Amino acid sequence: MPATPDPAPVPLPVGDWLRPLIGEVVVADLAEFYLVIGILVAASDAHLEFREADLHDHREANSSKEVYVLESRTIGVRVNRARLWVPRRQVVAISLITDVVVG
Repeated sequence: MPATPDPAPVPLPVGDWLRPLIGEVVVADLAEFYLVIGILVAASDAHLEFREADLHDHREANSSKEVYVLESRTIGVRVNRARLWVPRRQVVAISLITDVVVG
């Protein structure tokens, strides 16, 4: 008898998977050369909203994205935007800054 396939995942309403990250300092890797480090305050179908954020273009830095994020975890977010909205289609990945590992 063949194994029964797992049921298809039930899609969550937009933002549900992000709910545990609201109010936390996160790192959002964006398309191209950018990343955002800041407090995620809201998520909609179209945008993520951040406060006390650092919009970072790693082409202007002397280190890789990974090194920059580790430094930010250690010394704190280098805030250059009080408020920031990012189109969701630009977000490649998002995680808590505390989930960034050393080594």
